[in-house]
Order: sequence, then structure tokens, then C-alpha cells
Amino acid sequence: METAEEREPRQERSRATRARLLESAVERLARGGAAGATVGAVAEAAGVSRGAAQHHFPTREDLFLAVMRHILDSRGAELRRRIAGVPEGPGRTEAVVQLAVDAFTGDDFRAALQLWAAAASDPVLRERVVPTEEHVGRELHRAAVELLGADESRPGVREAVQATLDLARGLGLANLLTDDGARRRRIVRQWAGMLDAVLAG
Repeated sequence: METAEEREPRQERSRATRARLLESAVERLARGGAAGATVGAVAEAAGVSRGAAQHHFPTREDLFLAVMRHILDSRGAELRRRIAGVPEGPGRTEAVVQLAVDAFTGDDFRAALQLWAAAASDPVLRERVVPTEEHVGRELHRAAVELLGADESRPGVREAVQATLDLARGLGLANLLTDDGARRRRIVRQWAGMLDAVLAG
């Protein structure tokens, strides 16, 4: 009978394999879209056998759902790390808006965007992805409210916070085609001033 000591290295290898597959899937989704992110293609890119990949993710939908959760965990960890550096006092609102904008850039966002696009035309995938994405949206909104010290009982505040996240997502989409950092910074600064006015009432 296998001992706990013997099981641990095998479990650790399994976790490492799963992590490699997820990172490979994010990269393939971000660079080549959902069409090229089959379980087999992801396994090959990760240097993992197809059988091992299918042990972790029997179907493409299982893989994509796991990628969404992986992105959520990754974005959450990064958000928590960045929150510690958000200044108090003047400039805080702009820093929070910039934090939101940054959340919608990089490979994680590109991969998530490809999953959204795939789910839009795949009812089975959509049914599985939408609840996870809704959870992501709620968590981002909650974090923004907390960081901004926003009182959502006041008229217009909840909508302004949500508009901030929608703006951040839109800037992330624009960034897919052209990386115009100077323009984004101007928009962030302008929006932060408008948001401050709403929050101050």
C-alpha cells in the first residue's frame, strides 16, 4: 500500500503538471485565440502528454473553465499585491482607476477575452463560463468600492464605480490593437477627477 510519503511527490508532480497546462492555455488563448487552444495543442505546448492533459481536463470546456478560475486567482493575487501600494489622500482615486485599467491588460485579459468570444457562440461553454465571469465582476466591483471608500447608498455612486470598471475594460480592449499609454493616462486622470466629484457628492 502506498504511504503518505510516497503519495506526496506524485501529488506535487500532478499539481505542477496542471499549473504548466494552465499557463500554456493562457498563453495560447492570448496569442492565438480559442480555436488553437485545444487540450492536445495545450498539452504539446506545455510538454505534457495528451493523456496526462486529459486526466486533468477531459474536455475543452473543462480546460477553459479551469483557465477562467486560474485567471481569477492570478488577477486576485495581483490585485491584493497592488492594493498595498495605493496611496491615501490626494491622488488615491486616480491610483485606483489606474489599478482597474491595469487589471484589463496583459495575457490574462487577452486570454479571458478569447474565452468570452468563444462562449458567445458556444451555448455549452457560455453556461459554464458566465457564472465564473459574474463572480469576477462582483469581486472587482467590491474591491473598487472598498478602495474608493465609496458610499453606494448615495445616488449615482454605484453607477460611477461600475462605469469605472467598464471604462477600464474598454481601454483594455483598445489596447489590444494599439498601445497608446499616453492617451490612457490622460483618460485615467480625467475620469478620476470626474469620479472624485461624484464620490464627494
